[in-house]
Amino acid sequence: MSWFESFVLGFVQGLTEFLPVSSSAHLRLTSAFAGWPDAGAAFTAITQIGTETAVVIYFRKDIARIVSAWFRSLTDRSLRGDHDAQMGWLVIVGSIPIGVLGLVLKDQIDTTFRDLRVIAFTLIAMGLVLGVADRLAARDETGARHRAAKQRKSLQDLSIRDGLVFGLCQAMALVPGVSRSGATISGGLLMGYTREAAARYSFLLAIPAVLASGAFELKDAGGQGQVAWGPTLLATVVAFAVGYAVIAWFMKFITSKSFMPFVIYRILLGAALFLLIGAGALSPDAGPAGG
Repeated sequence: MSWFESFVLGFVQGLTEFLPVSSSAHLRLTSAFAGWPDAGAAFTAITQIGTETAVVIYFRKDIARIVSAWFRSLTDRSLRGDHDAQMGWLVIVGSIPIGVLGLVLKDQIDTTFRDLRVIAFTLIAMGLVLGVADRLAARDETGARHRAAKQRKSLQDLSIRDGLVFGLCQAMALVPGVSRSGATISGGLLMGYTREAAARYSFLLAIPAVLASGAFELKDAGGQGQVAWGPTLLATVVAFAVGYAVIAWFMKFITSKSFMPFVIYRILLGAALFLLIGAGALSPDAGPAGG
């Protein structure tokens, strides 16, 4: 992989990680359309460390408060009912599904799931799910303004059951095209949470999963058939810088805007992929793995 390719892929990773459009799909598609070798799942996992570092810095006050309360609650029983301490446990519980499935499905993640037909299908399918969830949220918000609907849930209402559902939604993002934020935010909206609450928990929930995945893949970085260390580090730094700007914008966007632009984009992109593959203009395995 050249330095230019790593810069472009790092930019794409940072731009798409927090938007409900799937960063792993866009990394895969960027390589396919540019005629570059597929950087692979390991490269994606490591560059995500950059974007998750942006999350840690952006939510640093929330994270410090949650971690402090959680550790103190281990020895002080009176703190176990504290919301921040409970959030610590809920992040741990919600991280279990993706941890287990990530290990079980590792071979498929590196091979089968990177087929462009799979990506096209998941882009469209999750786009439709996000669209339905967004319309339901918009209906409730409109009703609430007219006092005709119950108030949507906040993170104060988060339970172990809901945390596990969020975690299962996050695990779906092991398939490129699903989108970690798209799946977890959709799940949260369908469970009755506000857009801001669903997005905030989605980003907090991603931290241990992404950092663990990136650390797991570090052992293979720069090895045979993998992208060299230098380009990988450059892509990670670029992903961090771009990702921080995107997450700041996105958290403001969701407070008053609909997800429908992302829904339309996902469906159009998925349909275009199917057309290109069907016409023979694009191979389902375009850009074979390599560095």
